[in-house]
Amino acid sequence: MILGLPFVHDSADARILIVDDDVGTIRLLAQVVRDLGDVRFATGGADALVAARAELPDLVLLDAEMEGMDGFQTCAALRVLPGMEAVPILFITSHRGVDVEIRALAAGAVDFITKPFHPHIVEARVRTHLALKQRTDALLRLATLDGLTGIANRRAFDGALLHETQRLAQGGTGSLSLVLVDVDHFKRFNDFYGHQAGDDCLRAVAAALSGGLRRNGEVAARFGGEEFAILLPGHDRSAALIAAERLRRAVTGLSLPHAARPDGDLVTISAGAATLTEPGEGTALIAAADQALYRAKANGRNRVVMAA
Repeated sequence: MILGLPFVHDSADARILIVDDDVGTIRLLAQVVRDLGDVRFATGGADALVAARAELPDLVLLDAEMEGMDGFQTCAALRVLPGMEAVPILFITSHRGVDVEIRALAAGAVDFITKPFHPHIVEARVRTHLALKQRTDALLRLATLDGLTGIANRRAFDGALLHETQRLAQGGTGSLSLVLVDVDHFKRFNDFYGHQAGDDCLRAVAAALSGGLRRNGEVAARFGGEEFAILLPGHDRSAALIAAERLRRAVTGLSLPHAARPDGDLVTISAGAATLTEPGEGTALIAAADQALYRAKANGRNRVVMAA
């Protein structure tokens, strides 16, 4: 079963999952680490997988010897869950020896705590691995965020697009839509107001686009220059068109002045949308959305066009 814990430290952001089939050991470990993060418990391997899927932990304390699904099997199963690749898993075991360590490392463990454990040793190792996880997370954020706008960068978008197209290819249900966005007459804006104002404009547009997302898995990314890409898993053509129109209105609603454009006085966007309803290449989806975006700009800008 999965247990809610009384030992929750409100000021900590780290999520610690303790997995052990002995409730007494769980309570001892919880007392030790309760000031280091929000603690959850599972009393078996299957429940640990359920807990990790529901809320990704930042660290796992895992008993090696459990009935049914043991710690080695649980560790290997946790490792293949999305997002668990960089989560430290610390084995707690009464066994010593090279064979046990090799087996645990092969399953994905990063450290060991031997029973009977000393509270200060447990606390020190958990604190160390949480600090390492925090640094890793910070580096990953820097690698996947656009430095100017703070939303996802092209690398993060490419990874998300690949993941979603592979999901469709592996029998995933639903559709995948993409909206490509271009800020109308942005070169004129830059020339008239200056590059600092241009950067501020891109930040504001990015915030409006990312703030307009509604579902888990949706991604707003800076595609390049003044272009943005919105990935919409689960959206069919109709839903994609509605979402793109909502984002267009959100940018218009910023009421950013653009005195240099020949066809209005506010910053607006043009958008092209395309949808995959069956397995296909991400490059084809991008090409279709790009063609729709071209038509949106050719037809007068400040509008959404859906790919045929």
